Amino acid sequence: MMRFATLVTTLAAAGITACTTAASGPAQNARDAPTASQAQPGSSCRAPFSDDALIGKSEQAATALLAGCLWRVSERDGEALPGTMDYREERRNLGIQGGKVIWVRRG
Repeated sequence: MMRFATLVTTLAAAGITACTTAASGPAQNARDAPTASQAQPGSSCRAPFSDDALIGKSEQAATALLAGCLWRVSERDGEALPGTMDYREERRNLGIQGGKVIWVRRG
């Protein structure tokens, strides 16, 4: 009976250790992965246009206009892309359909 209790305790400890290691690994890797698009830290956005000016532009043209600005693609061809839930007024979220910007939202 004592051996059984020792075996169960050892297996439980090994299982907890494996779960803890597995849970911390992917989260760290996901955090380190690059996001869709964003400006370098310390850069400043100098876009002299309204957000509506991006609508209808190609993704490449919008990218060029947003140089130095915080932005990301939130939706591509009807598929929502992962993003953080924090609200940042200066960040533009773009919806892309067929290579063209179809909407721009702040946050």
